[in-house]
Amino acid sequence: MSYDLFQPEHDIFRQSIRDFVENEMAPHAEEWEEAGEVPRDVFLRLGELDYLGMRYPEEYGGGDDVLAEAVLHEELIRTRSGGVAADIGAHVAIAMPHIMHHGTSEQKEKYLVPGLKGEWIGALGITEPDAGSDVAGITTRAVRDGDDWIINGAKTFITNGARCDFMVIAVKTDPDKRYDGISMFVVDADTPGFEVSRKLDKLGWRASSTGELAFTDMRVPSDALLGEVNRGFYQIMDGFAWERLTLALGSVSGADLAMEQAMEYAKQRQAFGKPISKFQVIAHYFADMATEVEVGRAMTYHSLKLFVDGKNPIKEVSMAKLYCGRMACRVIDTCLQIYGGYGYMEEYDIARAYRDIRLMPIGGGTDEVMKMIIARMIGL
Repeated sequence: MSYDLFQPEHDIFRQSIRDFVENEMAPHAEEWEEAGEVPRDVFLRLGELDYLGMRYPEEYGGGDDVLAEAVLHEELIRTRSGGVAADIGAHVAIAMPHIMHHGTSEQKEKYLVPGLKGEWIGALGITEPDAGSDVAGITTRAVRDGDDWIINGAKTFITNGARCDFMVIAVKTDPDKRYDGISMFVVDADTPGFEVSRKLDKLGWRASSTGELAFTDMRVPSDALLGEVNRGFYQIMDGFAWERLTLALGSVSGADLAMEQAMEYAKQRQAFGKPISKFQVIAHYFADMATEVEVGRAMTYHSLKLFVDGKNPIKEVSMAKLYCGRMACRVIDTCLQIYGGYGYMEEYDIARAYRDIRLMPIGGGTDEVMKMIIARMIGL
């Protein structure tokens, strides 16, 4: 299916990033999975190639091209590790956008410039042990003390949290209010009182450095405030649109790659004297999967076009994330079935893909939250 979205330069970039991912990243995926993080050298190399700043302003070293970043998120899936894509995506698409949109010129210079070079790695701290989907329920507090703020609390499930250089964190500055009592701060990870409580052991995304964090009497200056006091909830909501769109892009790409690999396997695997791809049941599996993937791509690219056109496609992005996350789970489950017993073996990429894809209906806003948003947007 043809989409009037990408330009020839994006096709060239896609081939460039795909070559880099498949030749310089994918061969190391297993090593990084075992290490539990993506090496800093990878971020530096991506920065050297200008891959980390595609949608950021040129004055800070970016390319000012949203579509190019979308291509990056699609192609990172070809590392064959959701954790690798997650670490890079959390830095590029989740943490730094808050600084780009709400930071002062000094904050942008301090964090975006080294961030786009891959010299510093960022994280976004919103989720807490007792507050996930209910963002307004966070309890991490920031209290004024002269010209400073004192922060106490905890965050969990933070991608890059166990090794970040800076973190954008959501805190309560007015505990008597829910939505109008949250503020955002950008904090250096070497600030006294900033502690990594533990590195989390996960079902999938094992190459991603995911941390649980504690802030104990962490003193930060007033210029660490990101945006306006008590406007943090709305800044978070603004950021969710792009984050969720990148997750939809990754879901479609992950399903597409799994189907591509399963098709190669089905053409080679012999049963009853012929390739299993020649059996009608297997062919129908692929027909159904190809249809589902294309529907997901159409939904996601439609949302992407609205985003590029300056719209705020909350409903469309929520629909795309909801559909594509579940679609990718179904497709990858079917692909694993095609491999039979071999699909259950870790030596095949499909086993890791099966573990990794399960986070898509959870991360960045659960399916249940997406349904609540969609229901509200259609007038219920």
